[in-house]
Amino acid sequence: MLDIDELRADTPGCRNVLHFNNAGASLMPKPVFDALQRVLRDENEVGGYEAEQRAQDDIQAFYTEFAALLNAEPDEIAFVENATRAWDMAFYGLHLKPGDRVITHGSEYASNYLALLQQSRRLGFEIDLVPSDATGQIDVAALEDMITPQTRLIAITHVPTQGGLVNPAAEIGRVARKHNVLYLLDACQSVGQIDVDVAEIGCDILSGTGRKFLRGPRGTGFLYVRCGILDQIDPPFIDLHSAQWTGTDSFEFAAGAKRFENWESYVAGRVGLMEAVRYARHLGLANIEARVTQLAQDLRVALSEVGGVHVHDLGQRKCGIVTFTKDGIAPKALADALRADGINVSVSPITCARLDLEARNLQSLTRASVHYFNTADEIERFVDSVKRA
Repeated sequence: MLDIDELRADTPGCRNVLHFNNAGASLMPKPVFDALQRVLRDENEVGGYEAEQRAQDDIQAFYTEFAALLNAEPDEIAFVENATRAWDMAFYGLHLKPGDRVITHGSEYASNYLALLQQSRRLGFEIDLVPSDATGQIDVAALEDMITPQTRLIAITHVPTQGGLVNPAAEIGRVARKHNVLYLLDACQSVGQIDVDVAEIGCDILSGTGRKFLRGPRGTGFLYVRCGILDQIDPPFIDLHSAQWTGTDSFEFAAGAKRFENWESYVAGRVGLMEAVRYARHLGLANIEARVTQLAQDLRVALSEVGGVHVHDLGQRKCGIVTFTKDGIAPKALADALRADGINVSVSPITCARLDLEARNLQSLTRASVHYFNTADEIERFVDSVKRA
């Protein structure tokens, strides 16, 4: 249902590299690059504030496009400079206290877990790790058994940085709603490759980035906060955009999720990210998810047939991220060899996912991440290059 030749023609980078690094930063399609350049050109020619005025329609469309993408309301969406800061703006504003408990999982991303550790040290709450089931995903039954009257938050990563695992977000959401526990979902690696519906998932807060599977610019991110829980979060810092100075000793938060934004932001990036969302919605997230999932599974099968190569993805459901090792060559050296062959991949080191990789006795993994514009021919070329490395 996707015209791959047309999509590749829309992606100039396809002519230069074999790009299997979409979980790092994807290649921007031409309409996104053009939108970005249009604002930057206006900033250069007429001034920054004036360029922002010219872009007002696109800036407002950021909220409506994201709302449509996530099945949310426009006033539940905020633009934030990156996914980690979006997650932080919500998490650091929660009223956690000594004796409270926060549940997370061993697949959690380093930045999130570091924040949990820091706030646990500051505020005195306890961190509980839910076990995995036999497939490696979150054990939902065990999660429910762990909830106590002191449990205040479930903080989960939908798709971990270090593998193809897709955690059962909607099942977790049903448990959170049943027990009236706040649910924070890191969707940094899922939005753009998976059809994500916040109403179906049941999360209260969701954070994500622009540069990965949404194919937007770097330096862009977004935050969804359900309107019904806004009063339970005190933004960790505010300015004259996120709040109004109503009197000498008084202020009021901005309406909706805009209270988590800053006045100064990357206007061109915001417009570019809006265009990336519009582009993805035009293609259809269900179509994108189906193709990405199939390409990744084809890549796993092909790699598994290569002697000395070990695929390490966990989970009952898997996505477009494929992680593996090859006997006799370190993941970084393998990534360097592939790059010399015109192929882009990443490396997932233990410092990005210590709880998971340490438990599996893995120091690092080579990470290949496909997108809908990739092809079967590229998978074949990639596997041949891995064989030769």
